[in-house]
Amino acid sequence: MTTAEIGKKVSNFELPATGEQSIKLSGLKGKNVVLFFYPKDSTPGCTKEGQAFRDNHGKFKRANTVILGVSRDSIKSHENFKAKQAFPYELLSDADEELCTLFDVIKMKNMYGKQVRGIERSTFLIDAKGVLRQEWRKVKVDGHAEEVLAAAKELNK
Repeated sequence: MTTAEIGKKVSNFELPATGEQSIKLSGLKGKNVVLFFYPKDSTPGCTKEGQAFRDNHGKFKRANTVILGVSRDSIKSHENFKAKQAFPYELLSDADEELCTLFDVIKMKNMYGKQVRGIERSTFLIDAKGVLRQEWRKVKVDGHAEEVLAAAKELNK
């Protein structure tokens, strides 16, 4: 699998998701897709980012856009996180880092003075034909969901 590139079709993928589902990119044809990669369930920044996407969910839906959160956490962890935060969208478990590798989001990060491999907070917008249209890397949470929503609306024009 090659790395996803802006302006090119994204390779089909299939991952386990909350709600006892398996989600395939090919199954979402005809809809824009927001993939937001985050480091860990139930941590402050990830919770805040998830809540921002939750709070704008209706607007994304009206913009024909599906939101999917992605981390390396287990489905069990995702189910708890989703229930606790009342997320109206699914979370994908990428324990094998298949999707993380496709979107090149695994980076060396400093945590408490130690180098650790982890997910760099990143978001990708895929159009209704499966083409990667926009990416945001090293995301700052404040205002991010609104920025992604504006880009999703632009795709529908």
